[in-house]
Amino acid sequence: MLLNSLKQHREHAGATQETLAKAVGVSRQTIIAIEKGNYEPSLGLALKIAGQFKLKIEDIFVLQ
Repeated sequence: MLLNSLKQHREHAGATQETLAKAVGVSRQTIIAIEKGNYEPSLGLALKIAGQFKLKIEDIFVLQ
């Protein structure tokens, strides 16, 4: 299972689900699903998301 702190990082950065989704090239629904833990992003998408916050993937996503 993949746990994530995406919502906390996104809110701390002042980003909306919509702006993050546009920045990484996915739908807002995909961001919602990731935040809820209902969808595990591909490595490429995880890299894009981490890059938006200037973090490492493991700062956001953790295997449980």
